[in-house]
Amino acid sequence: MTAFHEVQFPLRLALGARGGPERRTEIVSLSNGREARNRRWRDARRRYDVGSSMKTLADLYETLAFFEARAGQLHGFRFTDPFDFKSGGPHEPVMAEDQRIGTGDGETRSFQLRKTYRDAGGESARTIEKPVAGSVRISVDGVEIDGADFSVAAATGMVTFSASATPGEGAVIKAGFRFDTPVRFDTDRLDIDLDAFQAGRIPSIPLVEIRP
Repeated sequence: MTAFHEVQFPLRLALGARGGPERRTEIVSLSNGREARNRRWRDARRRYDVGSSMKTLADLYETLAFFEARAGQLHGFRFTDPFDFKSGGPHEPVMAEDQRIGTGDGETRSFQLRKTYRDAGGESARTIEKPVAGSVRISVDGVEIDGADFSVAAATGMVTFSASATPGEGAVIKAGFRFDTPVRFDTDRLDIDLDAFQAGRIPSIPLVEIRP
């Protein structure tokens, strides 16, 4: 049975990781020389490769054990994207007003964490399902609220306000957070090379995002 394991791929084993978002766009060339472009995927899907250069035998074994515990491609897990893991930029502190996640109506108490990428030409919103425990900060109409007034589902990224703190009509709800990307291995095979005494490498370890 497939499942998602709420465990994180060890960050030190992912040093040198490469990858990022992938989109699927259909492009049709018309007879007049113009193009028709159609977005096949609503959201981006991220791919990574955490294959490494030389590592110790202990590191190789830890990678193998993690792979086996996930049964290869069968079970998902958390991965910290080294390029995109906060509600703001990688060098900016997490602030309670980083990302708008909803508007109050006086009754709704639950809001999904999300991150919006925007510039002058457009924007794209991403659902955040795997916030880092203890990292979420929430503000309502520009005022940060106490952690006792809300809870966060670490497995889904859903923020739920207490009954006494339900956002009022028109209240702007924002959030700041750190997050992981839900992924699985994109291979059922690890190719381990022992290049030296007590050391070796795994040239390629592909990961692919599990989208909600």
